[in-house]
Amino acid sequence: MKKLSLYVFVVLFFFNIKFVNAENIRHAYFAGGCFWCMEESFEKASGVSEVISGYSGGNLSNPTYKEVTYKNTGHFEAVKIIYDQSKINFERLLNLYWTNIDPFDAAGQFCDKGLSYRTVVFYQNNLQKQLIEKSIKNIEKKFNGKKVVTFVRKFEKFYPAENYHQDYYQENFINYLMYKKACGREEQLKRIWQ
Repeated sequence: MKKLSLYVFVVLFFFNIKFVNAENIRHAYFAGGCFWCMEESFEKASGVSEVISGYSGGNLSNPTYKEVTYKNTGHFEAVKIIYDQSKINFERLLNLYWTNIDPFDAAGQFCDKGLSYRTVVFYQNNLQKQLIEKSIKNIEKKFNGKKVVTFVRKFEKFYPAENYHQDYYQENFINYLMYKKACGREEQLKRIWQ
């Protein structure tokens, strides 16, 4: 029995297998312009187990990237964040979200302009809605009354994007870096938040 226990421990340690209490798993939904960039930002956060690129906020079932980008579906490029609430909470995710977008740009984000690239925080309950509204007031106060144009919407449905969009920043690292650099995303975020 001791050998079996030791074997299991070694396997778990070697493969870095983590046990997760399913009761602690939660989902959060944000739209912040390019979902590739949102994936990268949130997947680095401790307590986040997965980030899925997709579409939310609109009226078309199972939309495609072309439909969301070029037609009036009402959807935004969004991410679904799967996280362990014992390690990171919604408020911390919300703070991370703000520092990775320009909350004052009503036309989109950075070099991505258009309806589907606007920013949205989706809430699932009244507590989340209150936290979002409080954080917006704090940002507007910090920026001397400058109006935050990020939408606050009740979450309804999330549709995963096509497979080639998932983990794009890892799977297509060079292309992603060139895109992000050309957009000036990091430079603009530093100007806003530092």
